[in-house]
Amino acid sequence: MRRQSTAVDGQRRATVTDVARLAGVSTATVSRVLNRNYPVAQATRERVESAMRELGYVVNAHARALAGVSNRTVGIIVNEVVDPFYAYIARGVEREATLGGRLCLVCCTQGDPQRELAFIELMHERRADAVIVVGGSIADRAYTSELARRARELDADGSKLVLCGRPPLGEHVPTVSVEYDNEGGAFAITDHLLMQGHERILYLGGPPKLSTTRDRLAGHRRALELRGVTPDPELIQPGAFSRGFGQRRMAELLRDGPDFTAVFAANDMVAAGAAQALEEAGQRVPKDISLVGYDDIPVAQEMRPKLTTVHVPLEEMGRQAVRLAVSGGDEDDWREPTTGALRLGTHIVVRESVTPRSARNSRV
Repeated sequence: MRRQSTAVDGQRRATVTDVARLAGVSTATVSRVLNRNYPVAQATRERVESAMRELGYVVNAHARALAGVSNRTVGIIVNEVVDPFYAYIARGVEREATLGGRLCLVCCTQGDPQRELAFIELMHERRADAVIVVGGSIADRAYTSELARRARELDADGSKLVLCGRPPLGEHVPTVSVEYDNEGGAFAITDHLLMQGHERILYLGGPPKLSTTRDRLAGHRRALELRGVTPDPELIQPGAFSRGFGQRRMAELLRDGPDFTAVFAANDMVAAGAAQALEEAGQRVPKDISLVGYDDIPVAQEMRPKLTTVHVPLEEMGRQAVRLAVSGGDEDDWREPTTGALRLGTHIVVRESVTPRSARNSRV
């Protein structure tokens, strides 16, 4: 006959203490089983899990964190949660945070630096043990100074500001960072087009003041110069990282813009918009115009033809951001040691949207 606990006779929910008593272990062992943040013998784990089932124990870590009882919280601040670039990084953060029994809180700035600073302050007030800011940053001295100040305040209280996919704040600012080879990826995809005979390459999209755009343009220009191709300012067309911008601007350029045989879209969403405009104008990819993107989000494989692009390890960036920020301490001793900065590689994914240049695929 199944045992019943008086702890759940309609009076109150079972607690960790109830589970520990029934399983014959300490409450610390129960916590380790729940959080999966420390090795526990398989027989012990099974005994604890059996006690949890028998008692109907329900983990309520989210409620505890929101109530301020626990500081096992990770904050992630993104521009826009529906953008796949941010969404995949956020998924990596959430999954890694969950492994350590941490609540993940996501905030969206809608591109407003002041909202970003306010959210960092909010996460500090909630005693988050890591605040992860994702994506490129603008070159503004006042904003950078405020961000550095908040990083120092977090550090003084035992927390960390994590820069994910953005430049460092300076040698003496206490942050950790996860970067990816942004410039190298842009160099490689541009060189791929050059090797296919394309020299008139349109660079499309990316806010001009954003660090992400600056790095991608730097890699693009470096590839052109190393191949002896003089960059044409008319072929640099910055703008939003959006499908709508890609479609609208490409349509305008097809009507009265410069000649080009290939398009390097600043990200895959811009590429999807550009592909739509090309199709509407009767231009075939890649027969008439070759097209590449950046990020390797799902839309790259959904496009027809499938998009050649630069793969960024987005989810891994999110995981590593958490590992860098919260490694150390008794509850995380099982993790492998990490340093305060990490740079992940990028690589080209060759699909079907590029073909060698010929007389037929030139807009002359």
